[in-house]
Amino acid sequence: MKFSKPKVISLAVLAFIIVGVGIYLFINKFNTSSTSYTDSLANTSELLDIDSTVYVLPKVQQRLKTINETIIKDIPVILLSLTDAKKNAAQNIAINSPIFSQFYKDNKGAKLLNEIFSVNEALPGDLPNGTNSNAYSVAMYNYAYNNSTVAIVDVATQQILNHQFLPNAAPDVPEHLKQIAVDIAIHSKKVKDELGDAPEVKDAQMAYTKTALNKSKCERSLHLCVAPTFVKGGKALWTIIDLTDLRLVGTRWTKVGDPGPVRVTERTIQNEKLSECYCKTETNITQGDWNMQYMITGSDGLRIADVKYKNKLILHSAKLVDWHVSYSNTDGFGYSDGAGCPTFSLSAVLAIDAPKVMDLMEEGKKVGFVIEQKFQSEGWPRACNYNYLQRYLFYTDGRFRMTAASIGRGCGNDGTYRPVFRMAFAGNSNFSEFDGTTYQSWSNEKWSLQKETTPYANDGTAYQLKNNNFTYNIVPGRGQFNDKGRGDNAFIYITRHNDKVDEGDLDLVTIGPCCNTDYQQGPEKFLNNESLANSEIVFWYVPQMRNDDTKGNEYCWAEAKVENGVYKTYSYPCHAGPMFVPIK
Repeated sequence: MKFSKPKVISLAVLAFIIVGVGIYLFINKFNTSSTSYTDSLANTSELLDIDSTVYVLPKVQQRLKTINETIIKDIPVILLSLTDAKKNAAQNIAINSPIFSQFYKDNKGAKLLNEIFSVNEALPGDLPNGTNSNAYSVAMYNYAYNNSTVAIVDVATQQILNHQFLPNAAPDVPEHLKQIAVDIAIHSKKVKDELGDAPEVKDAQMAYTKTALNKSKCERSLHLCVAPTFVKGGKALWTIIDLTDLRLVGTRWTKVGDPGPVRVTERTIQNEKLSECYCKTETNITQGDWNMQYMITGSDGLRIADVKYKNKLILHSAKLVDWHVSYSNTDGFGYSDGAGCPTFSLSAVLAIDAPKVMDLMEEGKKVGFVIEQKFQSEGWPRACNYNYLQRYLFYTDGRFRMTAASIGRGCGNDGTYRPVFRMAFAGNSNFSEFDGTTYQSWSNEKWSLQKETTPYANDGTAYQLKNNNFTYNIVPGRGQFNDKGRGDNAFIYITRHNDKVDEGDLDLVTIGPCCNTDYQQGPEKFLNNESLANSEIVFWYVPQMRNDDTKGNEYCWAEAKVENGVYKTYSYPCHAGPMFVPIK
């Protein structure tokens, strides 16, 4: 199938046609009354001079056929082909519920395209009241509104136990969409020209991971976009694929260097053990005056829950919701991903071993304990592979600290890492900010940014949290914690904790875009200017760490060096996270 180039016409007429057709196609994109989705894409590719060869690819043709067949159905949802009877039942219960069906049409009755991205056994982190062997998590994505709905379905009772809805967010991308994205990338003429030859499927890295690109429909995740990435000659070529429009929207190069050979792991064996022991069940731990449970979530990192100190409940839960990685302040592209359990997540960075509980030592003395979890891409430390470290530090004197670190190497030497912490405190609390003289209470939900001009009390406190059970001074990272951190430059958000499960109590899909440099990092979705009076609060913390590959000054970086004839990996972590200091 061959597409002809448009005839030469005046710029004014061409501009008028482009705008007019663009508006028409957008309005009628999922309406098959006059034009099929296939024809709309083909016409768009001709007019806008897109690399239209991808539309003849078998996987793309099949995708277009599936879309056209789905959009004329009463339930316009692309379903997963499932052999497990319980999973299939959960999918059917979900799509026939009003929770999902409200997104099948717009307010004018036009049908909207939806797709089930996953049906998985529900983990304890998905359930408000522990485990349920008949519960399944069903995630649906709406392409028109770019939103996600996740329902927890009990197939025995045929009831939806709870659900969460997230605007401008997508669940983990399923395998068949990843394959389409890679197929588009490796057959694109632009990609071939950039690389100098045709890449192969096996060369694609990070194909699952959601991305964005400024000045495109992927910006701020308005479309579902992923970025299969190809490493060549010390550089990485990002191919940004729009899975809503089924096309390549851009390519970008980043510098990554050469860290050495790929490590071979026994990932399959490790995955099975991790899933059974640490993803499906919570582990109880008591150390000194501290008591809590911990587990690896599907995509929210290592979660702790019911944290008590001297029998007083401090935290309902704490977890690491997202990792946002941006590689350009001007072009605005990067990755937005989570970290979690290997069996229940399609995230690129997965748990590689069991959580570790270790003594916390200072000057040769035990001062508390640490719960630590490592998450790592399969090919680390090679380019476009990630390694994250999550820690909870608990001190015998009542202090505690939540931290996250990037161990490098990532997909470029100019990345900014923004992990999203979520901490739900117990008890009705008052939150206040130090203004240089005294603490000023926040009466409503809001956000703040730690910056060079932020005033601190003598002990480094910038915020304070107080209720009837405890008072904590909150000390942001400024490079003072002896972990080689260089300062957090963190966004802080305070939201009211309520019974809305879609505000993060349960496992969250990726909630924020990769590349915003302002406060729009994901938690702002939950800022509704609600009063904080007489309420429990959620403390969100998003530090910003910029990597550096300068010799002698490495940060958020890793590299391999030959020593005694073999490769040895050197890592330069960037740690970030606040300290909570109790006031008696």
